Amino acid sequence: MRTGLRQSSSSIALWVVAALCWVGSGSHRVSGQELEPGAYAPSPKDFNILISALTYKSGDLAFDPSGPIDNASAGIGIGAFGYVRTLGLWGRLANIGFVVPYVRGNVKGDYLGEYHDVFRSGFGDPQLRFAINLHGGPALTLKEFMTYQQKWTLGVSLTVGVPLGQYDASKLINIGGNRWAVKPEVGISRTFGRWRLEGAAGFWAFTDNDDFFGGVTRSQEAIGSFQFHVVYTIRPRMWISYDANYYTGGRTSYGVGKNEDLQSNSRMGLTFAMPVNRTNSLKVSYSRGAYTTIGADFDAIGISWQVIWGPTD
Repeated sequence: MRTGLRQSSSSIALWVVAALCWVGSGSHRVSGQELEPGAYAPSPKDFNILISALTYKSGDLAFDPSGPIDNASAGIGIGAFGYVRTLGLWGRLANIGFVVPYVRGNVKGDYLGEYHDVFRSGFGDPQLRFAINLHGGPALTLKEFMTYQQKWTLGVSLTVGVPLGQYDASKLINIGGNRWAVKPEVGISRTFGRWRLEGAAGFWAFTDNDDFFGGVTRSQEAIGSFQFHVVYTIRPRMWISYDANYYTGGRTSYGVGKNEDLQSNSRMGLTFAMPVNRTNSLKVSYSRGAYTTIGADFDAIGISWQVIWGPTD
């Protein structure tokens, strides 16, 4: 018989709780699943970028095979609004920005042979990000940038997930994580004519959620995250990229020992960006799971619109 998820059952929590990470990861990207070409690419200083994006993810959820959950899957839609400002600091290009997500999603599966389905809709945890290029990314005006030739670029960033998303401790599955998340990262790129190679390495670290379902404290180990991109520039502001990543770690515990949910996963995909006019551009992306142990083996398709404005000289 099909029923709603029984939120009074703490035994379900110990196994379904991993879905929290995968529903939430679509909103604030704190699961290592990022595929972000151009994160450290040079740009002119003193520019503003407004970003609106839609992403849909669907696929299977992989739990500990010895557990009581089978045939688990999720469908998640994410809308996001963000803003980025480029600036010069100590002669280096830097940027600061934020993103606020809104998430709608279903998680479903069989628990001990009985079907369960849960739906959530609301704002996820916002993110703040600061990045600066340490080498190969000088702070340039638009006029100076037009003649700049990039070779090697080295940058660092810090992203912070703020626990302001929708959260209710009486519910097993939430959109917000009710915890802080911090990700330091280093990125490097090298340009060869129209081609650009990019790589980035970092890790997500989390505070505890001390108000988790059932009155327990939920902890999670850090998740290491690695990205690689091959970008081909078709013409100015139009490019295509092959994207791949690998992320590992993230074992959880609920005050009674660690769970057998170590993640060791990878994804791959494509991104295409093109200008619409002088101030607007469009980006389309697709990715899928390449290898998944514990986590979400899903397909993701996204589209984003960017509006750019700043000095004209």
